[in-house]
Amino acid sequence: MKLPLKNNICLRLTDVGASYDGKEIFKNLSLEVGERDYLAVTGANGCGKTTLMRIILGLKQPTMGTVEYFSQGHPVSHLHIGYLPQMNSIDSKFPISVEEVVMSGLNECSKTFFQHTTDAMRNQVDETLREMGIKELGTRAFGTLSGGQQQRALLARAIVSNPDIVILDEPNTYIDRHFQSHLYDMLDLLNKRSAIIIVTHDIAAIKTKTSHILHMERHDD
Repeated sequence: MKLPLKNNICLRLTDVGASYDGKEIFKNLSLEVGERDYLAVTGANGCGKTTLMRIILGLKQPTMGTVEYFSQGHPVSHLHIGYLPQMNSIDSKFPISVEEVVMSGLNECSKTFFQHTTDAMRNQVDETLREMGIKELGTRAFGTLSGGQQQRALLARAIVSNPDIVILDEPNTYIDRHFQSHLYDMLDLLNKRSAIIIVTHDIAAIKTKTSHILHMERHDD
């Protein structure tokens, strides 16, 4: 599972492996992601796609290999990575507005939604909501939105701080077909300023947009 090495990289994985509950999921995975790459990751359930994303995010340590980050050609300890998880983890009954959901993306350190905000932060949230086409929904309770609207709000949270890489784990999980084309259009625009890594089973829909496709195979004993 190797991809061509690239110039102007921001992410490099070398011979990375992972396990879960003592069982090996994958091994010897190497790839490089460029600053404006658009990488699609596909494969059968259980092959480790989400685990790989967690390793890239620094949420899980690999059992083998190395993960390196680069900025403007120089090694750095980490990158700013926006993340749209596979499933919405926000309780629809939790009394939080769309603006507050997006605002939480500006605070990398705090694990709560509530924080001191500045005018600059509010302006950045407003601009991102406008970019996602949901500015008028800013004061609405997040739980009252449709699936497509929630997806836009969560994508806004992932990109509001202008990350180096945006990771989307099965973004079509809880949106309808009508919204998918709008999502892909948004990702095309986003790719002009950020690298994109998208986990998806719907390769046919995006194969003309991606710069690379990584197909992961299930590792069975």
